[in-house]
Amino acid sequence: MLGVSVGLGDIGWVVQPAFIDAAFVAELVGDMDRRELAGAFREAAVGVGQVRSVHPMIRGDRICWLSMASSPSEQRVLALFERLRQQLNESLMLGLHDLECHYAIYDQGRRYARHVDRSDQGAQRVVSVVLYLNADWAAGDGGELCMVTPAGNVIIEPRAGTLVSFLSDRFPHEVLVSQATRRSVTGWFRRRPVFPVS
Repeated sequence: MLGVSVGLGDIGWVVQPAFIDAAFVAELVGDMDRRELAGAFREAAVGVGQVRSVHPMIRGDRICWLSMASSPSEQRVLALFERLRQQLNESLMLGLHDLECHYAIYDQGRRYARHVDRSDQGAQRVVSVVLYLNADWAAGDGGELCMVTPAGNVIIEPRAGTLVSFLSDRFPHEVLVSQATRRSVTGWFRRRPVFPVS
């Protein structure tokens, strides 16, 4: 996990292949399938508060919040993220307090238009993380992450076991159109909200 700290501290983003192995990926996909069969996934929304609504042409994924583990593999992945949170705090002193995360499924033909993960209403998001679960992904399947950096656009393939981490307020990004089912665990390490002093 040290590579994540180095990359974030250097250029603000990092791609770490083989963050988890193929067996672990398969267990998480099985967990996703069970949750989907139980009807736990919902169309994702965009916007905040009263303007929050579903717009599939802008954001086309279906999500299931992973606020509580329901299997050993989910416990394990949340524990990995917790270790990463602690390491980022120790090495970069980011003041990360917690993680909000969900499973995400992009069906064929779905995408997520360019956006930034941190807004004025969600200013506590500091580090975005995406863990890909696409064991059979091949060139032409689409669903790549396209991230805008000072050096130009970076295209990241959603290969199984790969972890992408980046500073939430710095990099506009989009999910390109998926030509096959695309799965991930997506989340944000957050600071505590700051309330004005009265």
